[in-house]
Amino acid sequence: MVDVARKPATYAEYVAIANDSTVKYEYVAGEIVAMAGGTIAHARLISRMTSALDHALEGKRYLVLPSDMRVTIRAADRTTYPDLFVVCGQPEQDANDDHAVVNPMVIVEVLSDSSNDSDRTDKFAAYRRLGSLREYVLVSQRERRIETYRRDGRRWLLDEYGPGERLQLESIAVELAVNDVYVDRVGPIIA
Repeated sequence: MVDVARKPATYAEYVAIANDSTVKYEYVAGEIVAMAGGTIAHARLISRMTSALDHALEGKRYLVLPSDMRVTIRAADRTTYPDLFVVCGQPEQDANDDHAVVNPMVIVEVLSDSSNDSDRTDKFAAYRRLGSLREYVLVSQRERRIETYRRDGRRWLLDEYGPGERLQLESIAVELAVNDVYVDRVGPIIA
């Protein structure tokens, strides 16, 4: 594993480290930041959301991409690994990073204790600078609750969905049952 000191790094240095590492690193304004691992519930929720979106978008011109792929937000000088995201048509690669996409339409983050604050504040602020982004989805791993922020011109509107409700992703014309997201083959992910 590469030892990454907390010192300023160029984006080219970040790409060289990130592309050659088994650890996922994000790039935040010249700083290379290692990502923490997730819980079993976190992984199960990512899997359920990926499967549900992939199934709902079958036959349409959308790609559901997992957290193996980076998203670069040049306007925010940041590169992240969203839990999953949806691209309309072909993914557009970052000119300086062939492992990064710049045109997500929907980004989904599963909230964890360590990422909750960042996902809601600085990371969301960076994502809002993506011209392609239409919806930002936060999936709780504490309770059956999914929040969707939808772009409306310069504003972002919040919709919250709970047990028994159906999540609406208007930008990709998808409707998902919240209860289905929180249950997989093994059983309930969250009671």
